[in-house]
Amino acid sequence: MSLAHAVSRSEGAGTASVLEGLFRRRPLRTCAAPELPGGLSGVPHRSRTAPRGNRQPSPPATQRKGNEQPHNSGKHKNTRVDPYGFERPDDFDYASYEAFFSRYLVVLTRRAIKWSKLLKGNNGIQKSLKVKRYIRKGIPNEHRALVWMIVSGAQANMEQNPGYYHRLLEGEKNDKLVEAIKTDMNRTFPDNVKFRKTADPCLQHTLYNVLVAYGHHNKAVGYCQGMNFIAGYLILITKNEEESFWLLDALIGRILPDYYSPAMTGLKTDQEVLGELVKMKVPAVAELMERHGVMWTLVVSRWFICLFIDILPVETVLRIWDCLFYEGSKIIFRVALTLIKQHQAFILEATNFPDICDKFKEITKGTFVTECHSFMQKIFTEPGSLSMATINKLRETCCEKLLSQG
Repeated sequence: MSLAHAVSRSEGAGTASVLEGLFRRRPLRTCAAPELPGGLSGVPHRSRTAPRGNRQPSPPATQRKGNEQPHNSGKHKNTRVDPYGFERPDDFDYASYEAFFSRYLVVLTRRAIKWSKLLKGNNGIQKSLKVKRYIRKGIPNEHRALVWMIVSGAQANMEQNPGYYHRLLEGEKNDKLVEAIKTDMNRTFPDNVKFRKTADPCLQHTLYNVLVAYGHHNKAVGYCQGMNFIAGYLILITKNEEESFWLLDALIGRILPDYYSPAMTGLKTDQEVLGELVKMKVPAVAELMERHGVMWTLVVSRWFICLFIDILPVETVLRIWDCLFYEGSKIIFRVALTLIKQHQAFILEATNFPDICDKFKEITKGTFVTECHSFMQKIFTEPGSLSMATINKLRETCCEKLLSQG
């Protein structure tokens, strides 16, 4: 597919489809986690959802909102289902939504014009400071799938392997893998009408295909619960099975290696890396965690394994992913450090182990994360300098430490 054709196709989605989810309840779902001593959950179980007892309680009504992009400025304001298919709660805050919309629509319109010019230009999307700046300021939803495909390398991989995805679906299947994926189908976005069996078309079928194909493509990973939510978001944005498969491969195979492998070495390592970064940049919080014996995996594993799905509002997550596909995994650390540093005083009010855990749940709520544009500006200023060289050096040290512990 040519770039010009892709741009023409993508522009039909509309300019302002980013906002409503800022005020949508985050559904009560989670990425599963194995039991740690004392019944505390850590990194996710493979191919199982978390028990209800481990699920995060509903935040107050004033905070129980997400953020999505409506396809125009008024079409979806009074509907019970947002443009992505998520049901709105009875206490949906229309007044707050409209107040934010009036401000953010100006940003969306300006960004859409700039992106359309960029995509129609002779150079298209190439690595440059300009493209990096544009991505950090947000990709309009009508261009999001196209830009993700290009900057992640997924488009190139798909074009270099024509028919590969469909051959995976037609090939012999691993019964154990298929059963694990089927188990999680009804547990994936239960509050989204597009993923229900009664939907026409039902995205469960699309999700199943993507996960089965990926499990047979990357046999070292197979399927890990958490991948279903990530693939589900990709499907909602791309509306394309094969593109979602290649984007999932970009994330799991390149950007986040070993996050979803059986040993989850990459995931465990990066949680320890975050702990070291907090020691460097927010030492008082690190000291609090150490004093009360709170492991980082307990409070941030879902941030990493679900890439902030069901942690932060929808459009905030998508803005994070814009940068993640272009700049790589350091974006996850920037987001985590910003949440911690911005709420340092609040976290330090904690006086015991459970209180610390509650504080880490609370810092992912409220207007700070709802105002996605200002939040994204913060992640590039609040943590200060953060190079991949620093992260990779810490990864080596932390990985060696983990391996030595067995």
